[in-house]
Amino acid sequence: MPKNSGFQRMFAPDCLTLGVTFPIEAYKGSIPSMTRQTELAQRAEKLGFAALWFRDVPLYDPSFGDVGQIYDPWVYLGFIAAQTNAIALATGSIILPLRHPLHIAKAAASVDQLSGGRLVLGIATGDRPVEFPAFGVDFETRGERFRETLAYFQQALAEEFPVIRSPLGKLEGGDLIPKPTNGAIPVLVTGHSQQSLEWIAAHADGWLYYPRHPQMQQHYVRQWQELTAEHAPGVFKPFAQSLYVDLAEDPDSPVMPIHLGYRLGRNRLIDLLQALEVMGVNHVVFNLKYGQRPASEVLEEIGQAVLPHYH
Repeated sequence: MPKNSGFQRMFAPDCLTLGVTFPIEAYKGSIPSMTRQTELAQRAEKLGFAALWFRDVPLYDPSFGDVGQIYDPWVYLGFIAAQTNAIALATGSIILPLRHPLHIAKAAASVDQLSGGRLVLGIATGDRPVEFPAFGVDFETRGERFRETLAYFQQALAEEFPVIRSPLGKLEGGDLIPKPTNGAIPVLVTGHSQQSLEWIAAHADGWLYYPRHPQMQQHYVRQWQELTAEHAPGVFKPFAQSLYVDLAEDPDSPVMPIHLGYRLGRNRLIDLLQALEVMGVNHVVFNLKYGQRPASEVLEEIGQAVLPHYH
């Protein structure tokens, strides 16, 4: 298991932890206000959440209607790292094909060092066609570029003065510094990212997947556990998932499906999380965008009444 402090705060075998993604805000439309985010991030850390999650959305595409936390993820990671102490800082997810691997490695190692080893790097191929021509990157071959970028990134961080021959560049006689605090930065592949699950099990430190019906999710968790046991025997590789939550004021409010999540009371949320923990989910990332209550109230209620079940 990676020695990175962020990874260890988020993941342990047979345990479930909880995180929250920026913007920590309930809002309509595509663009959040981003008010009180530092205060809410600090409160999440004090309440005991395991991780704060950051998005990578370079361009606003109205057909997707989502810009994440607005700010560049690396700038915002550095800003929030300076305002917090121990909570993990996770990306969900950096779009590898749109960035050069040396830029990613330099930024990731810098955040890792400045935060005391708290960075956990979620990565993805990206799925917004408008972004790819803007960066001069072919959308159809993004899966191949994803693999090439990850290989270059990992070698640049792992070796001193590496010799790299890649379609993305040639490196010889130079070294990327700083190196990560514990030798490597843990990587979570998001979704399938144009790869087979066998490839992900062999090359990633964990898998970040989407919310699914419990029976279907159990199938994915089992498949993941079987493949990681085959490709990395004896190595714990966690399964994480996102979840949109609209927390009702009535703690016993029944479960009602919403986009990629549920409207429900806190007691039903506890039931749901217990079921996910039993099936082998190791971390759940809450997204509060569709909430009907202020995010500060929801964060507080989850922290006070739900989170104590998952320390």
